Amino acid sequence: MTPAASEPAGSAPEVRTAAGTLRGCVEKGLAVFRGIPFAEPPVDQLRFAAPQPVTAWDGVRTAVAYGPPPPQAGHFGMDALSRNAVGADWLTVNVWSPEPYPGAGLPVMVWIPGGAYSIGMSCLPEYDGARLAREGGVVVVTLNYRVGIEGFAHIDGAPDNRGLLDQVAALEWVRDNIRAFGGDPDQVTVFGQSAGAGSVATLPAMPRAAGLFRRAIAQSVPGTFFSPALAADIAAACAAELGLRPTVADLATVAPNRLPTAGDAITAKSASFAERWGPIAHRSIPFSPVVDGDVLPDTPWQALARGAGRGIDILVGHTRDEQRLLTALDGMLGQVTEEQAETALRVFAPGPDGVRRYRDGFPDAGPDELYELVCSDWLFRMPSLHLATAQVTGGGRAHLYELTWSAPGMGGVFGACHGLDVPLVFGNLERGQPAALIGESPSPAAEELSARMRTAWTAFATHGDPGWAPYDAEQRLTHLFDTRPAVTAYPEETSRLIWQDHSIPVLPLIGR
Repeated sequence: MTPAASEPAGSAPEVRTAAGTLRGCVEKGLAVFRGIPFAEPPVDQLRFAAPQPVTAWDGVRTAVAYGPPPPQAGHFGMDALSRNAVGADWLTVNVWSPEPYPGAGLPVMVWIPGGAYSIGMSCLPEYDGARLAREGGVVVVTLNYRVGIEGFAHIDGAPDNRGLLDQVAALEWVRDNIRAFGGDPDQVTVFGQSAGAGSVATLPAMPRAAGLFRRAIAQSVPGTFFSPALAADIAAACAAELGLRPTVADLATVAPNRLPTAGDAITAKSASFAERWGPIAHRSIPFSPVVDGDVLPDTPWQALARGAGRGIDILVGHTRDEQRLLTALDGMLGQVTEEQAETALRVFAPGPDGVRRYRDGFPDAGPDELYELVCSDWLFRMPSLHLATAQVTGGGRAHLYELTWSAPGMGGVFGACHGLDVPLVFGNLERGQPAALIGESPSPAAEELSARMRTAWTAFATHGDPGWAPYDAEQRLTHLFDTRPAVTAYPEETSRLIWQDHSIPVLPLIGR
C-alpha cells in the first residue's frame, strides 16, 4: 500500500507511543500516521490466537503507508488486494489528527470497517479520515481486524471471535496512546457500517471491551449471530474443502492467503446447506460473531436490554432500501419471481404467520418489493431498530435515524441502498467503490447531505447529541436523512409491527 502525497519530510510530525516513536506526515494541515501496529502479526505460533501486545522498537518508525490487509474473501476484488500486499502486519491502525500533541483533548472516532465479516480493510479510499477529522475537529482512527476463517471461524484449539478480540486490542491501543496524538481517551466513539456496525453493537456486550469507549454509532446492524454448534458446522465444511479438520494444527498448515478460497467455495454453494444452517445459507453468510459464553456471552440485544449499554450513548440506524444493492449483485434486480419472493418470506418473515402478515401489510407489493422488504428487515432494518429498543429498555440512551435519500449514481436504480451512508459519512464522494452510488460528479444535494451527516456524527462524538431527540418506545422519533431532513415517528411502521413481538435470536444449527 502507498500513502497519499505528503508534505516534505522536514515537516513530518513525530509522536511517542508506548511501543516507540512514530514519524508520520502532514497532509492538508493534518498529521497523518498509517500502519501503526497495535498487536503482533497473528502468524506462525500466533496463528488463530488472541492478539498479543506489539513488541517495542528502538529509534523512529516511519508510519506513512497503510499496513497490509488481512487475508480477504473474493468479493469486490478484495482478495487481490490482500494477495499483493507485503508482510503480515495485518493488525494496524491509522490516525488523522488536526492537533497532534498531548493536551489537545479532541474527541476520538474509531472506525471499524464492514464486509460481511469476510472482507474489510482500513486502506480503502472510502475510509480516508481526513475530511471528517479536519472539518469535525476530531481525531479519526481506522483499524484492521482478522476476517473470514482467520477471524471468525470456530476452530478447535483457538478462541472464538478473534476478529472481535482484535478490535478490543485496537481500542486498548487507543486508550493507551491516543492522548499523544491529540485525542481524549475518555471521549472515544466507535463507529462502523454493516459488519462494522455488527461489531460496534457487539462491543457493549463484551466484558473485555468494558470502559474502552463512551459512545457508539452503528450503521446498518446485521442480525446474524451464531451458536457454537452452527459456527462449528460451518468451519468443518470450510476445512473439508481443503481436506482438513477445523483444528489449529490442520489449518495452520495452509498459507493465510489460500485460506479464504475455502470460505469462498462454501459461500458459493451455501444454499445446499439450507437444511442444516437455515436462513444464513439462503444469504451466503458463513461468518459472524459467535455467542460462545466467554468472549461474547450474549447477543447485543440481550445484553443491552439488561443494561450493558447504560453508560454508553448509541446512535443507530439503517438505509431505507438495504437489500436493493445486494439484489443487484445477485443479478436479480427487477427479476424476482413469485416463487423466490415466497421462499424469502417463508425463510425470513418472523413467526408462523409472518408470510401472511407481510402480504396483508403490503397488499400492493409485487415479488420484487416483497423480496426486498423481508430481506432488508431480517438482515439490517429490524436488527437496527431493535438495538435502539433494547438500549432504551436497559435504561440507556439511543438516537435513531434512517437514510431515505435515493442514490443518483448508475441511473438511480439503487435507491437508499446498503453502503450509501459510507461515502456520505466520510465525505469521500468521489473516491472508492461506494462513490459510484453518488455519481461521477457529486451534486450540491449530495454535498449538503454529506455535510449534515458528518456534522451529526461528529457532534454525537463530541457531546452525545446528534441534533435530534433520543428514541423512546412511545414516540419512536427518527431522523430522516434526505434532501429535506425531517424528524418523524419511525417510518417503517408496517415492518415494525410485524417484528415487534419477535427477538433477534442466536442462530442455531437446525440439522445434522
